[in-house]
Parts: sequence; structure tokens; C-alpha cells
Amino acid sequence: MRIMRSLLFVPSIVERFVQRAPKAGADVICLDLEDSIPPAEKARARAMAAEAIDTMPRTGYAAFVRVNAVHTGLLEDDLISVVRPGLDAIVLSKTESAEAVERADHYITILERQAGMETGAIGIVPLIESAVGILNCREICAASPRLVGASLGAEDLAADMGMIRSKAARELDWPRAQLSTAAAAAGVVAIDTPEPDYADSEHLERDASLARSLGFRGKYCIHPDQVDVVNRVFSPSEQEISEAREIVRLLDEEGIAKGRAAIPINGKMIDTPAYCQAKRLLRWAEAAGVSAKE
Repeated sequence: MRIMRSLLFVPSIVERFVQRAPKAGADVICLDLEDSIPPAEKARARAMAAEAIDTMPRTGYAAFVRVNAVHTGLLEDDLISVVRPGLDAIVLSKTESAEAVERADHYITILERQAGMETGAIGIVPLIESAVGILNCREICAASPRLVGASLGAEDLAADMGMIRSKAARELDWPRAQLSTAAAAAGVVAIDTPEPDYADSEHLERDASLARSLGFRGKYCIHPDQVDVVNRVFSPSEQEISEAREIVRLLDEEGIAKGRAAIPINGKMIDTPAYCQAKRLLRWAEAAGVSAKE
């Protein structure tokens, strides 16, 4: 299980940010070639991203690169620069169709072969940021075996749809539900939109908790100060782990072993779906490196 609780965007042309990024504690460092890079700096950003992939210390995090959208005409040059050993995945910005994912997959396959890499080594995370993309979530999430996640970009989506953004973010309930459902159906991780107000940690925790309740398992960060909060929210708590262990133990000992598919625990009937959910949570906790006292 690839753990992607926190994905920290880092402008690839700001060397001091790139150098500091590994210390933030994020599960993924995502070097950016898109929104944070002015058009005149794209070529330099590619070169610096490639250098960072080659030279950054690699312990405890994965290296992703957010590339420009297929329709911009910049994608192929982005991929030529960054597809190399050490890159774990690309984030494909402004993905609106399965065809966009397939095109990126095709380019990556050619470049992996040229680099002597195993085909399929580099994953794809589509970033869905438009009404069309949301409506095509199901097809996008099933477009390629390279997909390791699917993600939401709320600010571009809001602009596309004319949404009025609010602190409560209830305007995102339906897009979030669409994306998390499509990701779950495809067996990939749903990754939530970044919170732009990086100084408000209490709001970040509420927003991340809402996303987690909708099935998301990670969130983009735009500032290192957001990483600890996001990691905590998207990790099972000690209480959740303890309860999951108890469900698994009791169903194994009192249920399955005795031919029963459901048993009462603390006044609640626990059956096979709860057992599967508990097992999943324990796998998630193990991947995240968190545990509870026995």
C-alpha cells in the first residue's frame, strides 16, 4: 500500500524550497512545473526538477512532479525532462478525459524504455479541476494501470463552475463524493484539494477531516506548516486502531471460527462489512507507521 497522506507542492524553480522540502515530513514531495511556474521559466523549471530528482536525499517520501496539462502543448517536454529513475509518479494537471491519461501513459512508456526503466514504474495521478473532469471521473480513474491516485483541484473547479468558495466548503461535497467514489471503484487513493489558507491550522483540520469522512486518504499541501496536521488527520487514531483490532479479534474468535457472520460488540451488531473495514484500517495504519498500545 502506497501511503499518500500529505503531498507537498514545491515550486521547482525555488531552490531553497526544494532543499527544505524533505524536512517537512510529507509522504510525497511534488515538484511543480505548472501553476507556480511563469511561462518564461518553464524550461528552467524542468531542468531544476530533473536535477532535484537526481540529487534529493530519498528517505521517507516519494517524488512526484506536477506536469502541465495535455492541451497546453507543454506536457511532452515536461515528461522528456523528468521521466528518469527516482521519479515515482506524475500529477497530470487539468485532466478532463481518459484520453488525456492514455496520452500521458503513452509518452511515459516510450521514455521509460529509452531510460532503461521497467515499463509501468512511474505512476499517474490525474488532477481533476473542471466540471467536465468531474463528470468524467469514472472513465479517468479507469484509464490506465499506472494510476496510483486521483485528485481534486477545487480552485480551478470553482472558477470553471462559478462557485462561491466558503470556509465550510459544502459547495465541494458533490465533486468530492464523485471523485472519491470513482477512485474507490478503480482501487486508487482519493487525494483532496489543497487548503489555500495555510496559516489557519484549525480550519485545515476541519476541512481535512471532512474530506476523510468522504473517503479521501490524503490531501495536497501548499506550505510545510500544513503537513503535520494533514498527516495526523489522514492517519488512524489510537482509538480507531484499538477498536479495529477488537472487531477483528472477536469476529475471528467468536464469529468466523464458530460459523457466525455477525456478533454483538458493545451494543452494536458487527458483521462482515465492519470486519473488512477494520482489516483495511489496520493495513492503512501499518502503512502509515502508526499503532496503538496493545
